[in-house]
Amino acid sequence: MTEAPGILHLLAFAAEPGGGNPAGVVLDATALDDADMLRIAADLGYPETAFVTARHGDRVRIRYFSPEAEVPFCGHATIATAVALVEADGPGEFVFETVAGDVTVVASADDGRVAAGFTSVEPVVRDLNDSAPLLALLGLDADDLDPRMPLAQAFAGNWHPVVAVRTIERFDGFGYDADALRVLMQERGWTGTVTVVHVAGDVVDGAVVEARNLFPVGDITEDPATGSAAAALGAYLRDRVGLPTPFHVTVHQGRHIGRPSILEVDVPPAGGIRVSGTAVPLER
Repeated sequence: MTEAPGILHLLAFAAEPGGGNPAGVVLDATALDDADMLRIAADLGYPETAFVTARHGDRVRIRYFSPEAEVPFCGHATIATAVALVEADGPGEFVFETVAGDVTVVASADDGRVAAGFTSVEPVVRDLNDSAPLLALLGLDADDLDPRMPLAQAFAGNWHPVVAVRTIERFDGFGYDADALRVLMQERGWTGTVTVVHVAGDVVDGAVVEARNLFPVGDITEDPATGSAAAALGAYLRDRVGLPTPFHVTVHQGRHIGRPSILEVDVPPAGGIRVSGTAVPLER
């Protein structure tokens, strides 16, 4: 493959060396059309690649492509893009104009460590109707579910069904048919991931949430770190679990595929959910 010029390769939300979610970033995509962006994303094979298609001061128009299609919003590629902007122009606050809506992004640098956080679009949480096909695909039944965390689906840029599993053994051990899940996700309009979570302790402020985000796209089956899902999870915990606001949770993701990741989630009494983390260059 002859790579198009100007592509940056970053790892977002890495918990340790070798962890995190890879993203391509093109800071100047003004000359690219939809076919170009999809081709680049497919060639890279990362879960998503971000393309900055216009910039006016602190307003950044951005689009995200998986290897198969455009997606409305991508959290880890947002963090990666913000870190790339810091490296190019210095710290700042930006408004990313995404297909899902405007997303406020703050990026900073401290002692060589570059971090960023985004505040999602206004989230929505609704019932997960007819959950039987999804549970059957995951090999789960009612006894496997955590009664503290009801089934639902949440939106904070993409729709994510949220399935909470009661025991770590079932959380670690379930499997699924990627092709069948892809069909179900297309039928249900789940443009993000299927979010499966486990909370070992109390579901409270400061809780640690173990997450697996199923993403059957191309050669990918499970996403190492999913910012839009973390934001949707924060909205879900506020709306369906009723955690007193404001609260903070830490999401651990990616260990099942050897890419441990950490996402920090801050949930206010109302409005968008803040997700923050770091991004570093990807060793290739």
